[in-house]
Amino acid sequence: MKRLLLFIPICVLLIGSSFAQTLPYLKEPTYQVGEVLKYKLRYGIISAATGTLSVEKSKHSFGVKNPIHLNAFGQTSGAFSKFYTVKNQYDSYIDQDTFLPILYTENIRENKYRRVEYATFDHKARKVNGKKGNFSSPSAQTFDLVSAYYFSRNLDFSKLKSGEKFKITYFLNDEVAQLGVEYIGVEKVKTVLGELECIKLSPEITPGRIFKKSSRLYLWVTNDGNRIPVKAQVEILIGSVTMELVSADGLKYPLGKRVSYSK
Repeated sequence: MKRLLLFIPICVLLIGSSFAQTLPYLKEPTYQVGEVLKYKLRYGIISAATGTLSVEKSKHSFGVKNPIHLNAFGQTSGAFSKFYTVKNQYDSYIDQDTFLPILYTENIRENKYRRVEYATFDHKARKVNGKKGNFSSPSAQTFDLVSAYYFSRNLDFSKLKSGEKFKITYFLNDEVAQLGVEYIGVEKVKTVLGELECIKLSPEITPGRIFKKSSRLYLWVTNDGNRIPVKAQVEILIGSVTMELVSADGLKYPLGKRVSYSK
């Protein structure tokens, strides 16, 4: 269950594209400083975890014009906290002109286990400098756990057709890897914030100890100016896991408002 709690948020955050070697993105960000998104994760009908994503002004300049601090925090909740406690903090500092990460840190607290990690990014040299050494990337656009999510919200999906696949390059757990995602289409989804038109995606998963051979992870992202994930769902060997948006504050656009880049 520990790996599952970590896997779902990671898949929700990592949405990318293989339109070209350099991923195309919108000129203006779909988010703004002050945005706060809160999620809950359920195993069946049982509350398992909560997560918060926020956008802040960076206190450090890093020599760039528009640095932004992206903050993500996740922890177990309800009955799960009684036998396994997770309190993980992830921070990414990005250049908002390119949406590329500059510095990434994570503070992992899982029961008695503790881990503090960091990574710096040299996109021109296609290198990531982590706590355990330097890592090469096949792309000039390499992301961490948090920056991948915010970058993905600014991708141009206008040319995608149902069934087409796309990917993103990311650094996680001392490894540079790529995640493939299939574009399914557009459909309406009922949420606690009302019925919303969403872009439906299916990130890759690997059958094994958690997932069935037939398991598919589905992700619904608002087809509006904000592009925020509102729901993710996947079947596992026993039951299913769902993550849902429970609140969204400080949005750049009214929730559900279509804009020029809506599908």
